[in-house]
Amino acid sequence: MAHEIIAVQPHGVAYRRGLRAGDSIIAINGEPILDEIDYQALTNRAKLDILVRRADGREENVRIIKAREAGLGLQLADTLACRPYACKNKCVFCFIDQMPPGMRETLYVKDDDWRLSLMMGNYITLTNVDEKEFQRILKRKASPLYISIHSTDPELRVRMMKNPNARFIMDRLRALADAGLHFHCQIVLCPGYNDGDALRKTLTDLSAMYPAAVSAALVPVGLTKYRQGLEPMKPFDRAGAQAVMGICREFQNKLLNEIGTRFVFPADEMVLIAGEELPAEEEYEGYPQIENGVGLLRKFENSLAAAAKENTEAAVARRVRIPCGTSIAPVMERWVAQYGPAGVSVTVQPIRNTFFGETVTVTGLITGGDLISQLKDADEDEILLCGNTLREQGDKFLDDVTLEQVRAALKPRLTVVPNTGADLFRALIGKK
Repeated sequence: MAHEIIAVQPHGVAYRRGLRAGDSIIAINGEPILDEIDYQALTNRAKLDILVRRADGREENVRIIKAREAGLGLQLADTLACRPYACKNKCVFCFIDQMPPGMRETLYVKDDDWRLSLMMGNYITLTNVDEKEFQRILKRKASPLYISIHSTDPELRVRMMKNPNARFIMDRLRALADAGLHFHCQIVLCPGYNDGDALRKTLTDLSAMYPAAVSAALVPVGLTKYRQGLEPMKPFDRAGAQAVMGICREFQNKLLNEIGTRFVFPADEMVLIAGEELPAEEEYEGYPQIENGVGLLRKFENSLAAAAKENTEAAVARRVRIPCGTSIAPVMERWVAQYGPAGVSVTVQPIRNTFFGETVTVTGLITGGDLISQLKDADEDEILLCGNTLREQGDKFLDDVTLEQVRAALKPRLTVVPNTGADLFRALIGKK
């Protein structure tokens, strides 16, 4: 595949060597370019031989010598973009399979793409990677990757993922380790499937691969009310979550002594279900899996506490309501009581998730319709809403209700607050 150059940085190294918009790159150092991963890897060298097809159809080799990590200053056509590899599993816990019908198309996309794992930290299973593509992972030194393990037992992993290729996970992990690559692990825990002794086996197998295996996160399964036709499953209750936390601490204490790291970390949601206190900051060891919901609440509280301690401004006296997920509501009430500014009366309102079902308790999955129906009688001066409830563009909730529709339906002023403790404190004192 040839990739067209659509723009060249003036006076950059590629420009000086005669590359122009309309030319196309066929290969670099004799290797074809499949996607952005190849392009970045191949151009991260000091000496490049670029096979170019000129706009008039002629092919010629252009040699470029540059600093190893310096860019070429080229913008290529979207043929270079990584179009996501689709997931080929049918996991018993798949959240997308539990989505209600009729939502926007992007919410039903199932990707399982190692390239997005490398570039964005997306979790992958490696079940859709054939041997040729796996060798490309090794050759391109794709590290660190973020891998959904769930179980290291071959039969159990196949049972949970409904894909015969799931059984080869340990072979793949050993190959990554032998190549000097690193990976973070995710274990979505389903009661009666991969908890208990099965979890102990998984953590034993993974921790034995340290330091190639950098960390493991324990994430409770998320279940909605839309499970018709799916394998029966129940959510974690307090006792089940406490049992998981016990195994987590068992391994943390053992591994901290043996290899110098706790290695395994519970997701915030598991801690909340268990009814336990948030771990201290040092117990997260630099938050290696914070994007996976591991340590977000600890970081949030630390940020809130620091903002409250450093604040010298008087708050705007008013009444405020904070809607949030039912699992975080008790913690939010404690935070407001402990760190909230004087002169601001705060009501924390847990929002029951009637859209997905009340087994869904996190703030990020609150919908516009539930906000409207459950806040319709609110008469405070202001509502402070976590920005994580909105899509990236900040304009729409998961149920396609818009932010403006919610604002129009409620009496109090609604302010969207970024998801940090410092931003919440600024919003509480009335600072824009």
